[in-house]
Amino acid sequence: MEKKVQIEFSGRTIAIATGKMAKQANGAVVVSCGDTVVLVTAVAAKTAKEGQDFFPLTVNYQEKAYAGGKIPGGFFKREGRPSDNETLTCRLIDRPIRPLFPENFLNDTQIMATVISADQDNDPGILAMIGASAALEVSDIPFFGPIAGVKVGRVDGRYVANPTAEELAKSDIEIIVAASRDAVCMVEGGAAIVSEEDMLEAIFFGHAAVQPILVAQEELRKNAGVAKREIAPPVVDEVLTAKVRELAYGRMKEAVRIKSKGERHDWIDAITAEVLMAILPDYEGRDKEIKGIVGDFEYELVREHILKDGERIDGRDTKTIRPITTEVSLLPRVHGSALFTRGETQALVAATLGTSSDEQRIDSLYGESKKRFLLHYNFPPFSVGETSFRLAPGRREIGHGALAERALERVLPKHDDFPYTVRIVSDTLESNGSSSMATVCGGSMSMMDAGIPIKAPVAGIAMGLIKEGDDVAILSDILGDEDHLGDMDFKVAGTAEGVTALQMDIKITGVSKEIMKKALAQAREGRLHILGKMAETIAAPRPDLSTYAPRITTIWVKTDKIRDVIGAGGKNVRGITEATGVSIDIEDTGKINIASHDKAACDLAIKMIRDLTAEAEEGKLYMGTVRKIMEFGAFVEIFPGTDGLVHISELDTERVKNVTDILKEGDQVLVKCIGIDKQGKIKLSRKEALGAALPDN
Repeated sequence: MEKKVQIEFSGRTIAIATGKMAKQANGAVVVSCGDTVVLVTAVAAKTAKEGQDFFPLTVNYQEKAYAGGKIPGGFFKREGRPSDNETLTCRLIDRPIRPLFPENFLNDTQIMATVISADQDNDPGILAMIGASAALEVSDIPFFGPIAGVKVGRVDGRYVANPTAEELAKSDIEIIVAASRDAVCMVEGGAAIVSEEDMLEAIFFGHAAVQPILVAQEELRKNAGVAKREIAPPVVDEVLTAKVRELAYGRMKEAVRIKSKGERHDWIDAITAEVLMAILPDYEGRDKEIKGIVGDFEYELVREHILKDGERIDGRDTKTIRPITTEVSLLPRVHGSALFTRGETQALVAATLGTSSDEQRIDSLYGESKKRFLLHYNFPPFSVGETSFRLAPGRREIGHGALAERALERVLPKHDDFPYTVRIVSDTLESNGSSSMATVCGGSMSMMDAGIPIKAPVAGIAMGLIKEGDDVAILSDILGDEDHLGDMDFKVAGTAEGVTALQMDIKITGVSKEIMKKALAQAREGRLHILGKMAETIAAPRPDLSTYAPRITTIWVKTDKIRDVIGAGGKNVRGITEATGVSIDIEDTGKINIASHDKAACDLAIKMIRDLTAEAEEGKLYMGTVRKIMEFGAFVEIFPGTDGLVHISELDTERVKNVTDILKEGDQVLVKCIGIDKQGKIKLSRKEALGAALPDN
């Protein structure tokens, strides 16, 4: 029997229903708002696989083409691999719910969100986040929820929950906040260089906004009446733990103080191997358990050393940034390049400028769109000294690239002022903490090296958190191990004036406003330090574009002249490109972008377009070509495709008996425009042009 709850939310109604669809799933809900409808299911295996030592959670999000009244493109005419947007939405759903399962729940678990109807105003991704929590709430799967998500914008200084597309176009903030009753669980988004204080207010506006949705989920869970599974508490073998402690604890205390990542990991591996060799004969088949105990000691000792001694793994205090070195213009034929190194993290970043033909065309539920700024992040296995089988970019690479893209996009010049397509590629060469933020720094420098007139340089920093009870340490510029062993990964990117992007993931149940405020303030200090280091190499965009980048010149023509530039079947524009080698992009507004590496070719193309769109002016002289002889006069072409009539009476000062006595087809003749009638017909005179100086055209 269907159970349903409704919430009035920001002027709209969100409905969550269960019991009608997908009833064989452990939990299934249909979440709707307006005409957007998302089906979300949650299923967990009845038991964990033998030997399973991690939580195998999978989140899938798919937008069905039929939801938007479309048929998929391509040969097979069915949905294919996930788009970047679908992949990013999967991550948005996964990140806030993953920490909310019991530590000892290791059963295969899958969340599937399917968009089955979509309008233009209500974001299905937000409904899918809500649905994931609700599906878990009404299921028997153990879950420390509920949580809910909301998109927050700010329009004319007013914070808006789940803004419409029209409102987002005017908004200077666009973030997604996932929150529980007591705390914020996840943040992802960007802003137009906004202060830390305003971002903090936006985050906690979102926290307050989701509270009614949490109440509704709790009501739905009670109505569904499904009992949660009994999860046996973890069994701790005190004897085994004591033996491992005796062999490993003291040496582990020394190992976690080794500053070099490679040497530290070698020591920890050696300690683990020695413990296994000593204990396994008496505990055959329990090697994973023994490794887990050694790992617990590492976790405990690293955190204790930071909280009690104020010293981190590599010897830094909580605020110090690792050594930074930067370089630009290291790739000779690349439009812009930068090598950004911070500690043991290094990114090689390249900027490439292209034309409108290089824009990415995106086909989504909402129709086709174009994207002119692209950032592609790559994380090859050698960057962490590993090998792996590589095909397409994984979810992590797509997510990190999207974060860095968001951080840099807000400082780009307006398209009308800089009509280029820009692609940034970041290859992570080494990784030990926040390669995505190294990508932001290197991306900013590569764009300045290419001569792209960005508004201001952008830097990024990753913040961490160690929290044990009331003891709290906020860490600037975290290492990979600090990310793994800590409680928070909070990435903040921006200019010297404010924030352009942020992303927060936590492993505890939530983060308070006070902690987040301190983290943002400390991140600003670190960001300013990094910007200073970047400025030592390049402080502002180069005054000129790279010599290898195409030059784009923009001209405007009247909209009714566009057809003259294009010509029948594209004849004219094709002729111009074949004659000059330039690339031409024509917009419906009459804006024409002409791109070429050759200035002379660009100038010639402009002249040819001007000739095609030129309009006759009364009283002006023109050098024209006789195209057709008639008994009553001659038609003379004064611009390509534009001609006028020289009546026989206007051929000469003397009376002319036959037109052919004066002109023949193909002659070049100087004429004067003596009139243009209401129909646009041009009257020319050779007689009035006699003796006049040749015109410039």
